[in-house]
Amino acid sequence: MKIMIVTDAWEPQVNGVVRTLKNTCRELEALGHQVQFLTPLSFRTVPCPTYPDIRLSLFPGRRVEKIISEHAPDALHIATEGPLGMAARATALRWGMPFTTAYHTRFPEYVKARFAIPLAWTYAFLRWFHGPSQAIMAPTPAMIRDLQHWGFQRVVLWSRGVDLDIFQVKDVNCLNTTPPIFLYVGRVAVEKNVEAFLKLDLPGSKWVVGEGPALAQLRQAHPEASYLGVLDQHSLADVYNSAHVFVFPSKTDTFGLVLLESMACGCPVAAYPVTGPLDVIGNSGAGALHEDLREACLSALKIPREVARDHARKFSWAAATQQFLHHLHPLNVSDKTAQDETALDSTAL
Repeated sequence: MKIMIVTDAWEPQVNGVVRTLKNTCRELEALGHQVQFLTPLSFRTVPCPTYPDIRLSLFPGRRVEKIISEHAPDALHIATEGPLGMAARATALRWGMPFTTAYHTRFPEYVKARFAIPLAWTYAFLRWFHGPSQAIMAPTPAMIRDLQHWGFQRVVLWSRGVDLDIFQVKDVNCLNTTPPIFLYVGRVAVEKNVEAFLKLDLPGSKWVVGEGPALAQLRQAHPEASYLGVLDQHSLADVYNSAHVFVFPSKTDTFGLVLLESMACGCPVAAYPVTGPLDVIGNSGAGALHEDLREACLSALKIPREVARDHARKFSWAAATQQFLHHLHPLNVSDKTAQDETALDSTAL
């Protein structure tokens, strides 16, 4: 099957959305499917306000339509709600082409944190965007319930996985600071709540791995912590193995791939009991969830590393990709014929 995935989040960004799509593509191709990505790399872009690492495609409508027409996919998946996602949605609706969408991030909560825009406003926009989708893929059962609470229909589960060959237990120590070592990995932005971690009175030392718009401010406010930039996956696995507790202070993530990566390396998790950690860790004993993040950190120190590793083994990209495939809505022959005729008419105009 020829599958087109439209995403506004792509390289050089390093985040959960990009990693999810790349791993899904690898699994799909291993199953014999053809995957075509439509990304900002094919368009003129401008930096996103307040977050210049994210590039927004300029006036992509006509070109998106042309690319979809040329590749004639059997199934269309729109991964993000940005300019490319909007253009692909408009094209699909104009052609009567079924498509699926995904809900990767708590966009309304991010917008509220950055611009103080009420949640109801942004959720109203998202209901409009995802409304025509044949299936809205969300990463956890809790996220499905949240979206349904806000009035979303046809929400289905598309879970996540971890590469257990890369993220595995090793005898390494690349973080040479006072133990115990508490680690954060991820985007350094206001919605990630990293400062809640850095403010904690904890024994040992703290490390932050990643980049983002809040990094300079946090480095100035918390010089006692150690900082690393974006790392490749193999280096990141060494960092997880060198830490004693992985601290996940976010209250807005829908899943948190870094939770799985950390646990796969035997590093237990400390987090708030919110969507994401609740679904990934639950009652497994592989992490400590508490409204007092300091209490969670100290409790996580007592968790055996093999418990964390064993729990991570339950998550695979192969299983997650089977969910993705099941939710796709491929075009049938009559749909394809109608789409081709519409595309030709559009080109003629």
